[in-house]
Amino acid sequence: MKGIVGKKLGMTQVFDPETGTLTPVTVIEAGPCPVVAVRTAENDGYDAVQLAFDAVPERKLTKPELGHLAKHGVGPHRELVELRGASELAPGETVTVEAFEPGERIKVTGTSIGKGFQGTIKRHGFSRGPETHGSHNVRKPGSIGASATPSRVFKGIRMAGQMGSKTVTQVGLTVVDRDVEQNLLLVKGAVPGHRNSLVVVREDSR
Repeated sequence: MKGIVGKKLGMTQVFDPETGTLTPVTVIEAGPCPVVAVRTAENDGYDAVQLAFDAVPERKLTKPELGHLAKHGVGPHRELVELRGASELAPGETVTVEAFEPGERIKVTGTSIGKGFQGTIKRHGFSRGPETHGSHNVRKPGSIGASATPSRVFKGIRMAGQMGSKTVTQVGLTVVDRDVEQNLLLVKGAVPGHRNSLVVVREDSR
C-alpha cells in the first residue's frame, strides 16, 4: 500500500493551454513523512506502515510520544498515522510527493465538515409537508413507526441528529500535478474536510 499524510490547503483550478479546459483541483500539502515503524503479520499480526507528519517543537508532545519517535530516529511530529497493507518501506525512510505520478488514481480519507444538529430535510433529503390549511407538519419527519406492532422504533430509522464530522473516503480521484519543492499534490475534484484539515492519500488499486 502506497500512501502519504498531508493537509488540505484549499481548492483552485488548473488551465490547460492546449485544450482550453479548466480543471478544478484540491491542493494538498503532503509530507515529507518519515517512516516511524513497519508492522508485519509475523510480529504484529497485520501489515502496516506508520508515518509521521507535521514537525513541531518537543514541548508540543508528551514524553511517551517523544520516546516512541526517538526510538525509531524520528524527530517530534504532531500526527502519527498507520496505513494498512504490505509495504516495502523501512524505518528511517521518508515518503514525499514523488511517490505519486500525475495521472495516477488515488483515494483520499479525511473528516467531513461538521454541520451540527440538523433535521431530516437537510440531513437525509426528506420532502417537506404541506404549508397550507393549518398544517403543523412542514419540516417534521412524520411517522417513525407503528404503535401496537412492533411497539417500538426500529434501529437505523433516519431521524434528525449530528450531521457531518465523520471519516469519509473519496475514491476515484486523480493526481493532476505535483510540486516536489513545496510538497504539494494537485488532486482533481474535491476531497473531504475543511481547510487545514488532516487527510490521508493512498493509491486506489480498484
